[in-house]
Amino acid sequence: MKDNPTLVVIGGGFGGIELIKKLKKKPFDIILIDRNNHHTFQPLLYQVASCGLAAVSITSPFRRIFKGYKNFRFRMADVTRIDPEAKKIITNIGDISYDILVIATGSTSNFFGNDNLEKHSLSLKSIADALTIRNTLLREFEEAITRMQIDEKKILLNFVIIGAGSTGVEIAGSLAEFKKHIVPYDYPELDPGLMNIHLIEAADRVLPMMSKISSEKANDYLTRMGVKVWLNTRVKDYDGLNVVLTDETILKSVAFIWSAGVKGAVVDGLRPESIYQKSRYIVNPYNQVEGYENVYALGDVAVMISANRPKGDPMLALPAIQQGHNLARNLVKIQKGESLKQFVYHDLGIMSTVGRNQAVAELPFGKYHGFIAWFIWMFVHLIRLIGFRNRMGILADWIWNYFTYEYTFRVITQPFRKVKCRECGD
Repeated sequence: MKDNPTLVVIGGGFGGIELIKKLKKKPFDIILIDRNNHHTFQPLLYQVASCGLAAVSITSPFRRIFKGYKNFRFRMADVTRIDPEAKKIITNIGDISYDILVIATGSTSNFFGNDNLEKHSLSLKSIADALTIRNTLLREFEEAITRMQIDEKKILLNFVIIGAGSTGVEIAGSLAEFKKHIVPYDYPELDPGLMNIHLIEAADRVLPMMSKISSEKANDYLTRMGVKVWLNTRVKDYDGLNVVLTDETILKSVAFIWSAGVKGAVVDGLRPESIYQKSRYIVNPYNQVEGYENVYALGDVAVMISANRPKGDPMLALPAIQQGHNLARNLVKIQKGESLKQFVYHDLGIMSTVGRNQAVAELPFGKYHGFIAWFIWMFVHLIRLIGFRNRMGILADWIWNYFTYEYTFRVITQPFRKVKCRECGD
């Protein structure tokens, strides 16, 4: 007879990892399901994409993270559907039964129903995405060298980033530093001025989730770095070459990076009334999915609506981590017959880096800009990384890059996703 309930966790992001860590040696048989065999530290994906870090530096294999956990198993699989009546998960490796289910699948890019944008865009949600952007960046330079016409070179070296939230700002800043510190030395045949970086934002300022002064500081940093910032501007369409803006302006680019929005990565199977705007599970203050007794959701894929937060908590790492911690305690309390603790998000602030010595940070103890914010940003991201080896490796890479201006990981490692460029003769 089975003594411990089977707890299945779908997704090894921040919320799922925190939940499992807190249930070590607790009376649960835990099965983690993920399509990858590793956790990815997503806040640093843009540095992998811009050649600043190696992919392995921001990843940690699940089997290493949970080494020594007697109550843990991992299954690498794609989840296709949840069958709540039968209490099982349907995957490409077979069905997996559960007593308790936790959905922590995170988020995916939101293209707002525009099929062309989804088809032709480069996004940044995984290691594979980051490596695709890196390969695109490097291959475009190699190809530009072979082109005879200046207009052809400009198209190949025109980088368009959609969305000026933290991800968009950080990508734009890292590309600007690549232009300044790498292009003149690695590609002496090319004029660095041929490379243009466009950052397009629908709101009236960059980093709209931060205060006006932080937005202005970030905008100033970007402008001084040579990034062309477009505010109050939306993208209407993109066909792989022509970026059509809502005012009918057309930018020509074969390197189009989408960071304008995300939505929860919901799994088929739960009833529609349990899902908010078709993209997030509605949960109560205990992260229990509405209408289900033994199904929970964490992080980006969950929305906990309250009077103070009518749209739920922000889709960031910290809410997911805090929810995972609280749910772990409540699952133990349920087994003990104790009263549960409602989740309350403790906002520890928000920050974004633009480039070397340039960042903005809004923390509970104050607002910071420039070098101090940049240093805080580095410290916070280092301590949040999983694994001492990863922390030391990234710190060493950061120190090396800071003093040498040498971005080490400039290697094309995968087949290039070539977008046909009629005006480039393709």
